[in-house]
Amino acid sequence: MLARKSIIPEEYVLARIAAENLRKPRIRDRLAKARFIAKSGACNLAHKNIREQGRFLQDIFTTLVDLKWRHTLVIFTMSFLCSWLLFAIMWWLVAFAHGDIYAYMEKSGMEKSGVDSAVCVTNVRSFASAFLFSIEVQVTIGFGGRMMTEECPLAITVLILQNIVGLIINAVMLGCIFMKTAQAHRRAETLIFSRHAVIAVRNGKLCFMFRVGDLRKSMIISASVRIQVVKKTTTPEGEVVPIHQLDIPVDNPIESNNIFLVAPLIICHVIDKRSPLYEISATDLANQDLEVIVILEGVVETTGITTQARTSYIAEEIQWGHRFVSIVTEEEGVYSVDYSKFGNTVKVAAPRCSARELDEKPSILIQTLQKSELSHQNSLRKRNSMRRNNSMRRNNSIRRNNSSLIVPKVQFMTPEGNQSTPES
Repeated sequence: MLARKSIIPEEYVLARIAAENLRKPRIRDRLAKARFIAKSGACNLAHKNIREQGRFLQDIFTTLVDLKWRHTLVIFTMSFLCSWLLFAIMWWLVAFAHGDIYAYMEKSGMEKSGVDSAVCVTNVRSFASAFLFSIEVQVTIGFGGRMMTEECPLAITVLILQNIVGLIINAVMLGCIFMKTAQAHRRAETLIFSRHAVIAVRNGKLCFMFRVGDLRKSMIISASVRIQVVKKTTTPEGEVVPIHQLDIPVDNPIESNNIFLVAPLIICHVIDKRSPLYEISATDLANQDLEVIVILEGVVETTGITTQARTSYIAEEIQWGHRFVSIVTEEEGVYSVDYSKFGNTVKVAAPRCSARELDEKPSILIQTLQKSELSHQNSLRKRNSMRRNNSMRRNNSIRRNNSSLIVPKVQFMTPEGNQSTPES
């Protein structure tokens, strides 16, 4: 704008813009890595170009259960409406073929007692009345205005057929809705994982740890935890495996490998020679293209249904040299859990090298712990000195305030020239 008004030469403005662009490095935003398992436990996988779509109809019940609620409710409503309409057409055809409709039209103003005894279904004069009778038969309402007679064996057959079809529709649709409301992943909503995983030293070994908890008081029976590492690998023959899964053993002192999930637990994996994380250091972790998948399985105590909760941790969500804070305390004879600190961590001393280097040179751990102890002592000294200085300053300020509050001694002069001091 200033260059257009000839206040600043245009050449100077262009040169300045070019210089600013050179000074500011252009940093490209790092593309978000595609996760195999989302934090909520959903599988981040899209199925495309499925040719055999008919396989889903072979297992129609599972297909109905897997549908979204709005689709299930639409199918639930349309199944009943279609069956009512279909049998309403059949009842109308039975009445039309037997001549019931013409009989009611001819004797509409006369006595109808004789007509009712000679028809298949009483008071079925039109398609609307046939539709209402179809609803009454299938839902077993029975208002009393329309009913069967013994004149038509075909009508009795249609009645039996409609009752059988109605029972099948009720069983399938009600069972589908019950299974959708009692699905196992609903119980998994109250099984929570820590947002970050940590790597720290425990019992002299580098360990990969995360926290898991259950928000409900009802137990998860026979709960077990499995850990897998998913990463992209290339075989010696040059084959690229985009999703290569490796099992990680869980450090569990119980032989059955089950956990008692009555309170939040820290699940630990010792990084040893069997671990895929054995040769990864803190510096290498940021550049690793891996994903740690955690699977918690167990049986719901109240329903007996097996449930599964999942989550994953990518390299950016693994904190090296941190430890989870304690959230279980004993208060008045009762153990209390503070879920506000569920995912909180504190920084602790941990070697930045890999577990392999730590096994080859155990002195690294001793040096790290010594440095941590020295830094802790120095921080304590600084904290104590700051407290002393603050207390001295506080005492000096209190003394100054007290000295300023002292009232000076006042003397009065009498007319005779004698000094008189006010009595205190």
